[in-house]
Amino acid sequence: PRCLPDLHVRIVAADNHGDTGYACPVTGWTFLTNHAHVLVCINRDPGIRMRDIADRVGITERAAQRIVGELVDDGYVERERDGRRNHYTVKQDAPLRHPLDSGHSIGEILEALSIGEAGKP
Repeated sequence: PRCLPDLHVRIVAADNHGDTGYACPVTGWTFLTNHAHVLVCINRDPGIRMRDIADRVGITERAAQRIVGELVDDGYVERERDGRRNHYTVKQDAPLRHPLDSGHSIGEILEALSIGEAGKP
């Protein structure tokens, strides 16, 4: 599954699980931050690996680890160890951080970004 279906992306490679990775454009700007992109990836695949987050968002694995750590530390994501892997849960009711957005939740953003996905409205 693509992390951000509305972006123009190029196929990078298929990993050994048959999952196709996508890279975001290198130039230009987007409306969402890397934190939002990581959150979208985690929400779409709660068992996602750091390597896959990094590939889909277009950042380094170290940056993905830092962002996930910040999301966990600030209460937006819960991380649970499942054997050798992590399983993540996005706190859908967590409020957005900026004062202009304070009346909205993470779940609202994720719902808006899921429009057009297979099996979603």
